[in-house]
Amino acid sequence: MNACESILGLSPYQGGKPIEELERELGIKNVIKLASNENPLGASLKVVKAMKLSLKEIHRYPDGNGYELKKSISGHLDVAIEMISLGNGSNELLELVARVFVCKKTDEVIFSQYAFVVYPLVTQALGATAKVAPAKEYGHDLNAMLELINDNTKLIFVANPNNPTGTLVSDDEIYNFLIKVPSRIPVVLDQAYFEYLNINDQAIDWLNEFDNLIITRTFSKAYGLAGLRVGYSVCSPTIADFINRVREPFNVNHTAQIAAICALSDLDYLKESRKVNDTGLRQLEEGFTRLKLSYIPSHANFIAVKFSNAMEIYNSLLKEGVIVRPVEMDNFLRISIGTAEENTYLLQALEKIL
Repeated sequence: MNACESILGLSPYQGGKPIEELERELGIKNVIKLASNENPLGASLKVVKAMKLSLKEIHRYPDGNGYELKKSISGHLDVAIEMISLGNGSNELLELVARVFVCKKTDEVIFSQYAFVVYPLVTQALGATAKVAPAKEYGHDLNAMLELINDNTKLIFVANPNNPTGTLVSDDEIYNFLIKVPSRIPVVLDQAYFEYLNINDQAIDWLNEFDNLIITRTFSKAYGLAGLRVGYSVCSPTIADFINRVREPFNVNHTAQIAAICALSDLDYLKESRKVNDTGLRQLEEGFTRLKLSYIPSHANFIAVKFSNAMEIYNSLLKEGVIVRPVEMDNFLRISIGTAEENTYLLQALEKIL
């Protein structure tokens, strides 16, 4: 079969191991999954109620333009509806943006070492060239990224907070970076974990100054809707129009749209999400310190922890009924923040294994 040469060396994206799969393999129950940066609270009760009401309309196609959801996001961020694009998770939008701007083998895409695994995957799938800037203390070195820019540069990805390291670049650093990037080069600011920061939303204001800026966000993390796959981007109306040309029709289902609209209005749930995450992060940091494990200080809902033998620890944790995530970093495991009880069980399992 004459498959595209660019995909022959690709390995499919591997999500965190499903709970059901581990239970089948080992014949165990009550497995704890701390692998996929999911919200341990579950969905908001208000959202669940709205989802149930939405089911009476599932025999019909969803609104392909997602007008009501875009209207809610527009009011939430105070941006024009024409600047918003919807995706099957923000992950789809990362791919759609790449499809808009990356066309030839000579095209180059810049991202950081230890960045989100989807960036190299989509670059390779499109047959383009990845230009990887070396990390700076496991985080982004924006100056190193600037040095990689040339006439072939077609796209730049910056995740902030970054996955899988949890590192954060300050708003001032990002702004000064955007000033120096040529206006012809789109910059994707991937903010999947933005809501956990609980800071002023300066990035949205930058859209008034930078026509090449594309901000992506998701309802999968702080809003607890990972299973529904709904995310969005905010950018210039021109780029949003390009994205709309290449996306699949009806790419966000009806129930997901209804749930996301409700989630935006449930401020109490978002506040509780942040509280549980902040408390859990401190709990894990204290536990890892007690166990004499080094970790990267995180600004997201996960933490990268270093071991002398990460894969052995990973497999041992599976036998204890705890799923974490191996990552493409030397002897690190990425561990999502769970409930207080889940965090306690993880720390107890690690103490037993170590």
